[in-house]
Amino acid sequence: MRLPILTGAAVLGLAAFASGPAIAADALTVVSWGGAFTKSQLEAYHKPYTAKYGTKIQSEDYNGGLAEVRAQVETGKITWDVVDVEVSEGVRGCDEGLFEPIDTSSLLPAPDGTPAVDDFIPGSVIECAVATIVWSTVFAYDADVMTGAKPTTLKDFFDVKKFPGKRGLRKTPVVNMEWALIADGVARDDVYDVLSTKAGQDRAFKKLDSIKDHVLWWEAGAQPPQMLADGEVLMTSAYNGRIFNAQATENKNFNIVWDNQLFAFDYYAIVKGTKRKDEALRYLQFATATEQLAAQASWISYGPTRKSSAGMVGKHAISGVDMKPHMPTDPKNFKTALLNNSDFWADNQDELNERFNAWLAK
Repeated sequence: MRLPILTGAAVLGLAAFASGPAIAADALTVVSWGGAFTKSQLEAYHKPYTAKYGTKIQSEDYNGGLAEVRAQVETGKITWDVVDVEVSEGVRGCDEGLFEPIDTSSLLPAPDGTPAVDDFIPGSVIECAVATIVWSTVFAYDADVMTGAKPTTLKDFFDVKKFPGKRGLRKTPVVNMEWALIADGVARDDVYDVLSTKAGQDRAFKKLDSIKDHVLWWEAGAQPPQMLADGEVLMTSAYNGRIFNAQATENKNFNIVWDNQLFAFDYYAIVKGTKRKDEALRYLQFATATEQLAAQASWISYGPTRKSSAGMVGKHAISGVDMKPHMPTDPKNFKTALLNNSDFWADNQDELNERFNAWLAK
């Protein structure tokens, strides 16, 4: 999940919110990705929820995956209540019995009375999780450093002759496999059909071979903007909100290339067996209400998942920048977007993770 490092007072504020009384036994533990993304949840969800219901929120960070959730459920030693997950983890976690099923009729209606199930955009509500944001993986560069020709397409990212220098990529096959095929000439509509074949996977790895010696791998979402700021890479894949936050709050002259952005949803799921299930469900209902999703979009450039939230998206809470043009779903940004195929990754991620890690070790 996705954003730059909080510094100074912002870090102290976040720490204060998640310490002291907030870690009492009756606190609700909500796990997410850290940085400005968690900051947006704190401001839009955690603080208003505590103000309304009195329940403290303990915020914890992780780097994704199901290993920690699985260990808690299998041992019965559950310390997490609500977890922010990517779609493939939401699907797999539900299949494995790691998350509680969500009754969609329990979700709050839109302000005009439209039932939630009709207000959420397609794909944003699944059996055991409810999406809060539309986010995307893009690539970006520092315009203060790249003063000559600028990359404008995904193929430029893979062109080390035209744009010599290090690239940053997330240490996972997700996105990298899709981008490799697109850069190699596969049409977006055909990417997952091709990737479902052994020949297609071979083709993706062959294309990744062409830049492997030029890649620095990242794992946490805070790393890409820092890598750009430190001059470690010429360009890097990143979560769009991480780059926006560096632009809006740190005055970085980073440019996003939206060509072939891979977009997805992030979901809230409730850990199976939590003793605070009722409280966790109330929090999830609150956080996924129209007003709260729109409020989050004033802190970070991720799109809300409810139709009724769109008209409420305004300016950035700190910089005052109009947020609408920075959303992944803005028409100018969305022309060549590809939706992450959750079914494909739920079925194939373990196998491709194994092959990807073996490829990295060569």
